[in-house]
Amino acid sequence: MAPSIPAEPERYAFESQVRESFGRCAYTHKTHEKMAEGYAARLGHIKLVQIVLSGLTTIGAVGVIFDPSSVYFPYATAVLAFALFFVNGYVKDIDPGEAAQRHREAASDIWNIREAYLSLLADTRDGAISLAELRRRRDELQAQLHKIYRIAPHTDGKAYGKAQDALKNKEDLTFTDEEIDAFLPAPLKRTVKGGSGPSL
Repeated sequence: MAPSIPAEPERYAFESQVRESFGRCAYTHKTHEKMAEGYAARLGHIKLVQIVLSGLTTIGAVGVIFDPSSVYFPYATAVLAFALFFVNGYVKDIDPGEAAQRHREAASDIWNIREAYLSLLADTRDGAISLAELRRRRDELQAQLHKIYRIAPHTDGKAYGKAQDALKNKEDLTFTDEEIDAFLPAPLKRTVKGGSGPSL
């Protein structure tokens, strides 16, 4: 099916706005996924460090028992125990596992809105659905998205960069038709593959 754009100027302008909202949702969803992945990886590293430090501390304690005259075992054990205490305190104050879960939940909520925007985009091509009804549905989605953004955890530039790479884009939140078309199904695309421009 060849890509097309709505012929009516008002419907075209409406679709353009919804496409932009869809693109933002796609980026935000992916960014939260990358944040969750990053926190999960950090948690894995911390757990590994905890295991290693616990093992070394145990070895040091056993060494003190079997070699009470050793100068190295007591000091090494004390240093390792302090390091383990520091790591445990870090995990208690900044829980990467909880942060990862919060980002997963935000990604899940935003994914639902993203898919609703995709459905709305498809419905803009249905002439039987009035523009007033489409606008009502758009406003409802914006209100739902606002509620999600108010409680969603913050993301960072590193995760956003990874999201850009994952979605094969290289600019910020201003999208070209080609960039949005990269993750839209063929019937909703505006550009013809090969760069020949939009087809009416």
